[in-house]
Amino acid sequence: MKPLTGYIFLFIAISCGIIANSLAKISDGFTKLTPSVACILLMCVTMFSLAKGMSAIPVGFAYATYSAVTVASILIFGIIKYNQMPNVYGLIGIILIIAGVLIVNLLGKVNWYVQKKI
Repeated sequence: MKPLTGYIFLFIAISCGIIANSLAKISDGFTKLTPSVACILLMCVTMFSLAKGMSAIPVGFAYATYSAVTVASILIFGIIKYNQMPNVYGLIGIILIIAGVLIVNLLGKVNWYVQKKI
């Protein structure tokens, strides 16, 4: 699989992960049927897409990107929909997560030879 295809799967995983996590809150502890079923199905799509993406992208890059973008997006969802503003420490934490992912993706290197042998 080409890296571009891996990034497409990663984008799908991130998109479905954001929606699934939003539905987890909306499902009210899985007491509402429709958002609960949609959340579970989207989490399955998320994990499938993430696994497919990891077959073309290094695991650390893929999971770090997925995690950071999903967490930051859910934070924004909570601010917009539920007026849940994090405190200063929460904001610093999110900024550090995003900075870490940028460093991993822009400056991090993977020994491709070792990765392909495994």
